Amino acid sequence: MESEPAKSDIQAIYCDESCHLEHDGQSVMLVGCVWTDKKAVRHLTDELDAIKEKHHARGELKWQKVSQSRLAFFLEIVDWFFASSALHFRSVVVADKDKLNHAVFNRGSHDEFYYKLYYQLLHRVLLPSKKYEVYIDLKDTRGRLMLPKLRDVLCTAKHDYQGALISTIQNVHSREVGLVQVADFLLGAVAYRNRHLSGNAAKSQIVDRIEKHYQKQLVLTSPLAEDKFDVFIFHPKEVVGQ
Repeated sequence: MESEPAKSDIQAIYCDESCHLEHDGQSVMLVGCVWTDKKAVRHLTDELDAIKEKHHARGELKWQKVSQSRLAFFLEIVDWFFASSALHFRSVVVADKDKLNHAVFNRGSHDEFYYKLYYQLLHRVLLPSKKYEVYIDLKDTRGRLMLPKLRDVLCTAKHDYQGALISTIQNVHSREVGLVQVADFLLGAVAYRNRHLSGNAAKSQIVDRIEKHYQKQLVLTSPLAEDKFDVFIFHPKEVVGQ
């Protein structure tokens, strides 16, 4: 790998969601992000493209595409991520999603919980000394409509009432943004482990490789000092008598 570019005061955050719909039959819900210095984006994207070209991997990097025939490609992506000091990942896993009680805790709204979840994801990433551009994979029209409020919630939580902390927040198509694809891939691995799946040997090997680098299990909350690969497991509160 070539030497990485000099750092700037602008950070770029690339977000994705998994099992995020309220009634999709999944036991967990996740949001995750990859972030890096803005000046490193082009360099990292070129490196990602070079790995794709080396393995003749066309199209998007996606967790759903993981297969035994392409295992070497996906394992190299894992190794590349952990070798790059410029790349960071954080995820929030909602365990036992069916225990979410929106009527008590979220004013009856799954959307309200969505804002809280993104706050939980990003509050440790956002630093007052820097500026941020936030890019979120476009899932549906609903996501686009929620962006202005999400920006307000995040800025207010950081006491930035002028909205200067986040200069950009927008939806993007993952097929056009390589680092959103990286977020999808890593988040898929965290989801796979937390759903306690084991039927796909290639996916299991990728999760094992991540945990070898990470030196922790993906079903456990990371220590507060973790900065490279950070997992937070959220357990919904149960309401007595309901």
